[in-house]
Amino acid sequence: MKCFLSVVALVGALSSLAAADKGVAWERLNLNDSLLLVVDMQVGLYQIARDWDPTLYRDNMLAHAALGKVFDMPVIMTTSAQSGPNGPLPKEILEMYPNATLIQRNGEVDAWDNSEFRAAVQATHKKQIILAGITTDVCTTFLALSLRADGYSVWANIEASGTTSPLVRDASNLRMQAAGVNMVSLFSIVCDLMRDWRNTPGSLQLLPWLDKYLPAYGYLARHHLAAIENGTVVAGEAGLV
Repeated sequence: MKCFLSVVALVGALSSLAAADKGVAWERLNLNDSLLLVVDMQVGLYQIARDWDPTLYRDNMLAHAALGKVFDMPVIMTTSAQSGPNGPLPKEILEMYPNATLIQRNGEVDAWDNSEFRAAVQATHKKQIILAGITTDVCTTFLALSLRADGYSVWANIEASGTTSPLVRDASNLRMQAAGVNMVSLFSIVCDLMRDWRNTPGSLQLLPWLDKYLPAYGYLARHHLAAIENGTVVAGEAGLV
């Protein structure tokens, strides 16, 4: 019981801290100033991402990585001690970016402590960083906080980071939020980078992409297409719109 109360008190304290913090001014993602980071989404670490359904989380990881393809953004990938139990990145991600920078860290827990990784990020001259990784409380949080401390704007994809439990995830997200990290969904990132469905990339490129990586919206588009091609109204539908 004491342990449970301590956990409740911790979550309550973090919630109060986030509420008390006035945050930072709203900043929009600028595609020309954005960099995508794929952090420690390794096949071994995937096993301890238990705050998500495993199939959904795999799809979320791949969707996060695929942002760089559809928006033609620079991508930097990194792994932590991949020769050990953490393992390599999934082959699906590696095949997306056969020529992208991949920094294999030998021991640094916080990717920002690795000079090669830090230099690679700095060399892009991008100041808006989109990231996600395993685990949320370490790989994502440590890097996000380090980037914030060095003056970067950070967008953490809350759907593409994973950790050991919902409690740990929620506490970590609150910690990042309190430091001014933008906690955002995949769809939020997509829409902020796109800005307008008439842009390029816009509906022509993104509806097929969303159909693959965000079927909740992809099937909305499928439904619209089917309704137009079918061209019929079922009894009882008339007058609903």
